[in-house]
Amino acid sequence: MTPAADGLMPFLAMDILNRSKVLEGQGRTICHLELGEPGHPPAPKVLEAVARALPDPQGYTSAKGRLDLREALSRYYAEQHGVSVNPEVILATMGSSAGFILAFHTAFRPGARIAITRPGYPAYINTLIGLGFDYAEIPVTAANNWHLTGADIEAAHREKPFEGLLFASPANPTGAAIDRAGLADIIDTCRRLGVTLISDEIYHGLDYRGPSVSALELTSDAIVINSFSKYYCMTGWRIGWMVLPEALIRRAEILQQNLFISAPTLSQIAATAALNERDYSEEQKASYAANRAALTAGLQNLGFDLASAADGAFYAYAGISRFSNDSLAFCESMLEQAGIAATPGVDFDRVNGHGFIRFSYAGTRNTVDLALDRLKTFLAAGS
Repeated sequence: MTPAADGLMPFLAMDILNRSKVLEGQGRTICHLELGEPGHPPAPKVLEAVARALPDPQGYTSAKGRLDLREALSRYYAEQHGVSVNPEVILATMGSSAGFILAFHTAFRPGARIAITRPGYPAYINTLIGLGFDYAEIPVTAANNWHLTGADIEAAHREKPFEGLLFASPANPTGAAIDRAGLADIIDTCRRLGVTLISDEIYHGLDYRGPSVSALELTSDAIVINSFSKYYCMTGWRIGWMVLPEALIRRAEILQQNLFISAPTLSQIAATAALNERDYSEEQKASYAANRAALTAGLQNLGFDLASAADGAFYAYAGISRFSNDSLAFCESMLEQAGIAATPGVDFDRVNGHGFIRFSYAGTRNTVDLALDRLKTFLAAGS
């Protein structure tokens, strides 16, 4: 895991996946718990909508995206969050990944410092570094259920001032999700410090305690990024969206025109249909909830450090202090010897991640059960 000279690191979840594919090519059966990727396809009516559109020319759309998609997203915010969002401040993106690039270049000067939580999604740091931005990390801990607070933000800003904060709820890798009061605390703190908030809401809908709270319910100043990848089972379709303050939308649109032209047309058609298929998504969520309970209990029984099930998303971020102090080596051995693919904590936390592993339970229940059986045998052999 050697970094580039500028600190750019490999995305270890993808490295683990690549090695898994090699082993599968050799005839091995691998339990895939490394990626946050739903194990089911999109809703049937999504596929039907795409099939109907296939014979048509698939040309570029408006840089902001098809109007019918943006109007459907506007209705989504009215129905799910009780807020009015003008379709003209919504921009369809090539997944949330393109949304991050557009957000950074839209809202900040070159080289600006943007804060993220640690542990956090590894692409945050690597995208910031790759684009020439600086970053600050705000540590969150298991003692506080991995929740970020306004006091955490204020302390980090006092130590190393930053212009932006990129924050996810529910979060990757911990699954931590904050309630309305907690989000209000974060928003108020950012406003007081003059920090621009980017709210990563790609796991919205996958909160097991109650409805997810959008930053748009509390402010019109934040940049909100969301995606169809997780809740709507559309990772490979590469389609997401942004909601921007009115003062920033034209700059984001111009950047989109030049960097990406527009999001893929077929994916926009699929996304529009998906917004009307939330019953299907809720069925998938119920299966994640069952997997969550089984994996959490199984890991706890095997001796992993995991106080409780995560608030949301579909991850268990488990401590491995009983077994190892090297999460990468542990994951490599677990893959080679037991055929279990999981992601080492150092992917998400370069400081303390050696003591943690992220297991994804987005796949099938059979995968979770088989992985737990294999894990028991693997740990017994190593003890």
